[in-house]
Amino acid sequence: MYGQAPSATEIERLARAALARIPEPFASHLADVVLIVEEFADDETLDSLGIEDPFDLTGLYHGRPIGEKSAFDSGTLPDRIHLYRRPILDEWVATGVGLDALVSHVVVHEVGHHFGLSDDDMHALEDGAE
Repeated sequence: MYGQAPSATEIERLARAALARIPEPFASHLADVVLIVEEFADDETLDSLGIEDPFDLTGLYHGRPIGEKSAFDSGTLPDRIHLYRRPILDEWVATGVGLDALVSHVVVHEVGHHFGLSDDDMHALEDGAE
């Protein structure tokens, strides 16, 4: 499928396609979320999460979940979804899952955090959908 490892641009294209498939009423709450594709999470992020191996983090949501936002919020950074290209590619190779499906999974997981779902909530929803 790819002659070389997919670029950050290709990962971003797949991620934007995944975001475009999210239905209303959720999609309208994602208009201001910034999507960022980086090679790896920085050391500060990894340290704050207690993660030693940078390959263990494929994506991260930075921001306040919608239910915690206030009309009085100002001067804060926009909500952001970070995707980490190298860990995503490593998981892609290790699992054999299609790259589009894997990127979509990571994006939907981070969108879940935007809506205030915990990792446990999302795993329960995924288990129930299988």
